[in-house]
Amino acid sequence: MRNRFDRQLHLLDEQLTHMGELCEGAIANATKALCEGDKKQAKAVIEADEEIDQMEKDIERLCLKLLLQQQPVAKDLRKISAALKMITDMERIGDQTSDIAEIVISCNHNTANDIVEISEMASAASKMVRDSVNAYVSKDLELAKNVMLDDDTVDRYFEDIREQMVSYIKEEKGQNGTEIFDLIMVTKYLERIGDHATNIAEWVEFSITGIHRSIEVVTED
Repeated sequence: MRNRFDRQLHLLDEQLTHMGELCEGAIANATKALCEGDKKQAKAVIEADEEIDQMEKDIERLCLKLLLQQQPVAKDLRKISAALKMITDMERIGDQTSDIAEIVISCNHNTANDIVEISEMASAASKMVRDSVNAYVSKDLELAKNVMLDDDTVDRYFEDIREQMVSYIKEEKGQNGTEIFDLIMVTKYLERIGDHATNIAEWVEFSITGIHRSIEVVTED
C-alpha cells in the first residue's frame, strides 16, 4: 500500500514540475512577444494557458484522490495540502501571462524593446517560479526561503521601470499614454507573478516545517 502511495506522490511531483515548466515557458514567450510585437506568439501564449488550466484540474484530481483514498497524515498530508494551494497560484501565473499576451495583441508597442529591464524582470520572476517548484520537489527549505527574498528583486524592477515610464512622459519621447499605461500593466503582471511564486515558496515551507508564516497554521509531525 505504501509503495503505491509513494508512486502517486512521485507522480504529483512530476505533474507539479511540468506545470511549473509550462508557467516558465508562458512567461518567457509572453515577454518575447511583447518585445518583438509578435501577435502570433501572443496568441500561442493564450492557447498555452488552457494547458496550464488543465494541469491544475489534473493535479487537483490527483490530490483529492490521495486525500480520500490514502487518508495521509503529518508530512504527507502537508505535502498534498501544499500542492493544492500551489496549483492555484500557478494557474493565476498562467492567467497573468495571458493578460500580457492580450496587451500585445490589442496594441502596437515601440518602447518595450528599449527597456531591457522588462526582460530581466521576466527572467527573475520566471526563476522564482522554477525555484519554488524545485524546492517543493526536493524538499529544499533554503531554496524556498531564497525565493521569498528574490521577490524584493522583482519589486525593485517594477519600481525602476515605472520611474522610466515617468521619464519617458517628461522627456516627451513620443510615446502615447496608452502605450505607457500598457507597459506599466505588463510590469505589474510580472510583479504579481513574483508574488505568486512567493506564495508557492511559503507553502513549500509549510509542507516541510508545518508552519505557514502568513497564517496561523501549525501541524505536528
